[in-house]
Amino acid sequence: MTVVTLGAHILDVLARPVEGVPAGRDTIVVEEIRATAAGAAAGTAVALARLGNEVVSVGAIGDDDLGDLLAAIMNRNGVDVTGLVRRTADQTSASVLPIRGDGGRPSLHVPGANLTLTPAAVERGLLVAADAVHLGGPDVTSGLNDPAFFAMLEAARANGTIVTMDLLSNLPDLLKGAAAFLPHVDHVLPNREQAAAMTGESDPERAALALRAEGPATVVVTLGGDGSLLATADGVRHLPALPVDVVDTTGCGDAYCAGFVTALVRSRPVAEAARWGTAAAATVAQGLGSDAGLTDLDAVLALLD
Repeated sequence: MTVVTLGAHILDVLARPVEGVPAGRDTIVVEEIRATAAGAAAGTAVALARLGNEVVSVGAIGDDDLGDLLAAIMNRNGVDVTGLVRRTADQTSASVLPIRGDGGRPSLHVPGANLTLTPAAVERGLLVAADAVHLGGPDVTSGLNDPAFFAMLEAARANGTIVTMDLLSNLPDLLKGAAAFLPHVDHVLPNREQAAAMTGESDPERAALALRAEGPATVVVTLGGDGSLLATADGVRHLPALPVDVVDTTGCGDAYCAGFVTALVRSRPVAEAARWGTAAAATVAQGLGSDAGLTDLDAVLALLD
């Protein structure tokens, strides 16, 4: 199954556990430091590849060492990175995340080249030929908010391509801009805060229904440790999270999307797709980084037994 991930590409550098910044030139010894592919497109691309999909990722990164490392990580995980464009005037987007002992994750972030992505970087035929296209972070790749790109999505959907969408930020202004994509996607998967910011509804169920009224057939609102809400034509249902020991929540949303899309391209019902997403997120939560613990689809689905 071929999936195109399109949007935000970020290099994450994570360390755990970190309870505070050392004073002066003091050093804190931590248990683990990792660099991972992250962002709602790159992180999801790696997770999709780990789950057995053929993945092509499209986005903008810098022509710099960070971009070389990000592309190498993705390529090593089986992602086709020929869709990445390199920018000489902008650095690769990156984040530094000191992970607390309870799994909390404050961050230092540079938006970088993600802000330069435009429809010119997207090959229309690639979208039309794909089994699914996952828009990862259109709120931070606002250059895609363009009638030319929406026409590409509609051509792909007319040819049977499934279009899903996830978001990256919690900034209201960016999220309101992402609402323009809703009529052009089949399934949208915001978290609780994003759904509230986009709709003005603090209740996740009302927010899910409001988003669905804008066009998507399915809205999944992820709720962290409280599970997720699935809104379809049949109504709204709650799916509980799986009980696991949480190490780091980084990338859990990306993993949820990867599990969800993996099920959809295998013609599974959306309710089952949400369960696959739940299991993928639970897997990643048990380790450090957006790809932690993801080995293959069978191992993820074993959590549902």
